Amino acid sequence: MRRVPIVERPNWRELAAESGFDFHTIAGQPYWDESAYYAFTLREIEDDIEAPTTELHDMALDLVDDIVRNEQTMRQLDIPATHWDWIAESWRKRDPHLYGRMDLAYDGNGPAKLYEFNYDTPTSLFEAAFFQWQWLEQQLMRGALPAGADQFNSIYESLVEAFGTIATRIARPFYASAVRGSNEDQGTVAYLRDCAIQAGIDCGEIAIEDIGISRDGRFTDLSDRVIGCLFKLYPLEDMMREEFGSYLPRSGMQLIEPPWKAVLSNKGILPLLWQKHPGHPNLLPAVFDDATALAPGWVRKPLYSREGANIAMRLPDGSALDSSGPYTDGPCIRQAYHPLPSFDGRHMLIGSWVVGDRACGMGLREDHSPITRDSAHFVPHAIIDDGSAAAPKATLIA
Repeated sequence: MRRVPIVERPNWRELAAESGFDFHTIAGQPYWDESAYYAFTLREIEDDIEAPTTELHDMALDLVDDIVRNEQTMRQLDIPATHWDWIAESWRKRDPHLYGRMDLAYDGNGPAKLYEFNYDTPTSLFEAAFFQWQWLEQQLMRGALPAGADQFNSIYESLVEAFGTIATRIARPFYASAVRGSNEDQGTVAYLRDCAIQAGIDCGEIAIEDIGISRDGRFTDLSDRVIGCLFKLYPLEDMMREEFGSYLPRSGMQLIEPPWKAVLSNKGILPLLWQKHPGHPNLLPAVFDDATALAPGWVRKPLYSREGANIAMRLPDGSALDSSGPYTDGPCIRQAYHPLPSFDGRHMLIGSWVVGDRACGMGLREDHSPITRDSAHFVPHAIIDDGSAAAPKATLIA
């Protein structure tokens, strides 16, 4: 695996605008960065990313049944008791799920290590599925990439196929929803809605803020029609705790992602996986946090933290790195420290996509900090087996 400088397409900003990718620059800072790409070999992709992603996904699903039947574990995961039966029933019925992203640390010299699952509200989808693929095709046409270069990316095809597979189980009317003011979330939802329509499913759009509640406790659209199924890019743990959360179990509204995903998007799944599979090459040692001082070589993560918020890192040399954020008062886990590969101060994280139950692509983000935050840059990748791209090897911080 190498980081390879490459000349940008001269018109990529215009192409981004044409495709609705209006969050390529966020708060004046670049989010999409095609001044370089990461080159992988096919063996690295197949053996070190795709196969472990499938195995980790299967291992996680294998835990759900035990978790939803165990009140002590549900309490450890800080899931409200008012919603335990709803979640368990969702799993018993195997309510359909669509997609997820797991974050992996991989430097090309050993097994990929699981950092966490983003199985409820994963983003960076459009850029991974579409804009990254467009980059590959156009850079091949320009001769900027070696002939035969490929990409680990069948995300779009997998999404359309997955929607088609679950189409008969999606209640109507079906809506896709996110917070109105988030360009990134609205862009992700628009892309998923397009995939649903490509699969022949009518899918409307509605802002989370516009969803209402009827007198008999059912969720409604702006025309007061009862919503059958809602794809929501909004944290389920927040929905359960907010004003209308008490209506969720009895409202009859189907959710995608389904309620049972609450146990997988929770970082408490990491110590539970380690308990069941100690020493697994793709897992890092993890335990539930006991609020004592963090020892060197460990990282503390809130159960519901997103975008690298409120992460406490104690490096093996005893130095500390902490990120700010809103997750200050909930339970946490500890995970053994394992550094991201660093290229000239850029720390690269792999987001490996699972659609349905298939590993089908990846997106890479770089941050100038060892903690990947919402300010990280998205950098494309290519599969290049001839080794012709020259670039420095990754280095690891101590």
